[in-house]
This record gives sequence, C-alpha cells and structure tokens, in this order.
Amino acid sequence: MTDQDVVALVREGLWVAIIAGGPLMVAALAVGLIVSLFQALTQINEASLVFVPKVIAVGAVAALSAPFIGGTIGAFAERLFDRIVAVGGGGF
Repeated sequence: MTDQDVVALVREGLWVAIIAGGPLMVAALAVGLIVSLFQALTQINEASLVFVPKVIAVGAVAALSAPFIGGTIGAFAERLFDRIVAVGGGGF
C-alpha cells in the first residue's frame, strides 16, 4: 500500500464523516438560528431555550436519516475491509 493509497483512504473517511454528520449539523444549525432569532425578537434570554429544541431536532433528524447514515458508513467499512484483505493477502 503506497502513500497515495493511505491518503485516499483518509480523504474518503473524512468525506464519509462529513456526509454522515452533515444532516445532524445542519439541523442543529437551523434550529439554533431560528431559536436565536426568536430570542432576539422577544428579548427572552434563557439558555435552556436553545438546548432543548436542538436536542429534539437532532434526535428527529438522526432517527429519519439513520438508514442513510448506516448505509454510508457500512459501504465505506466494506470497501475498507476489502482493501485490508487485498493488502494482507486474505489468508493464513
């Protein structure tokens, strides 16, 4: 396995992490922005008002996107394990 192969695997792993975590981060960002706007408009400054909606939104998005995230990570793991077998020879 060459240096380019290792760099390609690391790059692919980082890309999979971005794809898998992206929906959750976007949901937290959107809810945080909406709650912050609501707090600015109503002048309610309560710290827990931001936390609870974010937890609910991230949980809902995680539940809805779990098949996509699991499939993405599973496909990457399968490619990675196939690569390990190819490098190691696949036998004793």
